[in-house]
Amino acid sequence: MVTRLATAVAFLLLAAPLAAEAQETRKIPRIGIVAASSPATARHQVDAFRGGLRELGYIEGQSIVIEERWAEGKLERFGDLVAGLLRWKPRPGHWG
Repeated sequence: MVTRLATAVAFLLLAAPLAAEAQETRKIPRIGIVAASSPATARHQVDAFRGGLRELGYIEGQSIVIEERWAEGKLERFGDLVAGLLRWKPRPGHWG
């Protein structure tokens, strides 16, 4: 059984550029969510996180992109999931 600590959702904030479809290219923050659990187990936490971003004025798909990765309780997958998100070549970002 996966420990409580291992099932906690780990949020990896990444600010990689994403080309907008408008005439002018703008950078859209990307957030990677990596969790040791399954979407069903941690959905309420992820939904609360998304709700907090909406309260701050972020609109998913327009002013922010969120990518989810789930280990489904298989901790040996966790490192590969994080590595996949790191391929975005994250850089420090500032939230306004």
